[in-house]
Amino acid sequence: MDKLKQYWVAEELERALGDPQNPDSTMSFKRVIEIDESEEFPHQEIEWLYNWKLQHHYIPVNCGGEFTSFEEFLAFVRVLCRRDQTIGIAFTTLFWSFITWMAGTDEQKQKLATYIKDEHGAMCLGYSEKEHGADLIGGDLNATKVPGGYLLNGEKWPINRATISGVSYILAKTDQEDGGARGLSLFMVEKSRLDPANYYNLPKILTHGIRASDMSGIGFKDCFVPEDMLIKGEGSGLEVALKGFQITRTLCAAFSLGAADTALRTTLKFAINRVVYNKKVLDIPQPRRTLTEAFLDILIGDCETIGAARGFHVVPGQFSVWGAVVKYFVTTQLETMINNISVVLGSRFYMREEHDWGMFQKVLRDNSIISVFDGSTVVNLHSLILQFRQLTKQRSRRNYAKMEAIKSRLEIIFSLEKQLPTFEPEKLEIVGRGSDDALQGLEIALEQLKALKTANINTKVLEQITTLTECIIEEVNAHDQKIANSAFEFGHDQSPELFEIAKKYCALHAAAACLHMWIYNREILGEFFAGGEWLVLCLNRLLQPFGHSRKVDQLYWEKVTQEMLKLDNENKIFSIVPFQLAQTKKQENKINASSELQHA
Repeated sequence: MDKLKQYWVAEELERALGDPQNPDSTMSFKRVIEIDESEEFPHQEIEWLYNWKLQHHYIPVNCGGEFTSFEEFLAFVRVLCRRDQTIGIAFTTLFWSFITWMAGTDEQKQKLATYIKDEHGAMCLGYSEKEHGADLIGGDLNATKVPGGYLLNGEKWPINRATISGVSYILAKTDQEDGGARGLSLFMVEKSRLDPANYYNLPKILTHGIRASDMSGIGFKDCFVPEDMLIKGEGSGLEVALKGFQITRTLCAAFSLGAADTALRTTLKFAINRVVYNKKVLDIPQPRRTLTEAFLDILIGDCETIGAARGFHVVPGQFSVWGAVVKYFVTTQLETMINNISVVLGSRFYMREEHDWGMFQKVLRDNSIISVFDGSTVVNLHSLILQFRQLTKQRSRRNYAKMEAIKSRLEIIFSLEKQLPTFEPEKLEIVGRGSDDALQGLEIALEQLKALKTANINTKVLEQITTLTECIIEEVNAHDQKIANSAFEFGHDQSPELFEIAKKYCALHAAAACLHMWIYNREILGEFFAGGEWLVLCLNRLLQPFGHSRKVDQLYWEKVTQEMLKLDNENKIFSIVPFQLAQTKKQENKINASSELQHA
């Protein structure tokens, strides 16, 4: 596999950070456990990332930064979070800057870019309130218009980096008469320009995981904010907020993928070295299968998330659907996966220092919050439910011209060698117009599979992929039939049955993403990827809840297990794009020995 340039930043960051198993490395497992135990914010590590200039990759090129694509972004956030989600999440509050890149004035963009690059500034998001939670419209914080600006009154809580950040995006009521969406406005509040007597930070919240985070809140009392801090204009707050969520919800999957890599890697290390009943744990069938299934879950999450990251650049108007799918499915699937593999470690999964400095228990705790960030599972599933009627109608109106357009877009989204267009945030839509290329392109994928009969592919594997694709299409059609015949419910009183239907929709979406990813990258992602056995197992796994699971040759399982072991041995990330991780001590010794031999 030739290196894809969108993964260079991740590899360079990896190399600079060093092997996390080495206690002397920046953000080593030993060090991040110490930080977690102290519950002190990791100022030193955050400053190291600023000095490395990682913040430049959060700023679009047209605003003076080096952000090129969400695919590149996804890769380097995984690198951070495989070491420590606390640090990864704390630094990545910078991606709230997309609110300004998306809706700010040129002056606001320039000011924020300078603040991030030159002043090592960070931002936080003040949307939720203690008494209202996810009900943003129900919030009490208000902004009263006065000459030259507004007076803020009220509190926002909980907020990550509320205290240790210089910019807070604050959602406030500017129209007390309008109790709806148009009554909300959004402010980019710069603390340095406020009167310290009129705002205050709330105490640090003690949390189960990411314990060293600055999880707190902010309050205002007749706090004057100048008019130039208003984003987009009065009444636009909720619209901008919801569009921002489409970005951040999708990118939360990077936190989970990084954590999943470490959870699997440290458990695999244990299984390879631990001997019980005169056997290595890895050689016992049940643990072996559990770890292989975990690897498959990462591959599934990869296909869905990388596809979505690229999709931002091609179909931004579809992200009221795609963003909700990724946020619900990938984060919950990997949360379950980490719980599942804990049994392989036995009691050590619960210990805070015995194996790899107790890294697994930290990952288990930290990762459990990701599915709640930026909209919980219920919030994201509810968002999908409200769009099902329109999605179903759109699929029923397929025609040749539309299918050709979808085919063209799918190729750019899923072919990792294709150049992506510049992200155009102004094309994000609060609610999609019934389009979801991943599922609407399934018939295209089926035709592409049939055309592969003459290609150099194992006939049995291709037949199984084709059959499983037909099953996905069958289930999508069944979904549409259910929605068409349902008594649609508006608002928040959705039935539990509809939430189950939404969960299944997400699984079908992930299956489609795996399929498209394989079709468009068979010739560039290496022999294992091209073979397709992994895809058969992934599709089989995703279709189990629908009753389509089929018995698969044991050789398929062994091939996937061997690829997992190969990536671990070569110290490459568990991924469909297995880029190189930082050299381990073992690898350094091999290189040094080889060098000495050459000079002898």
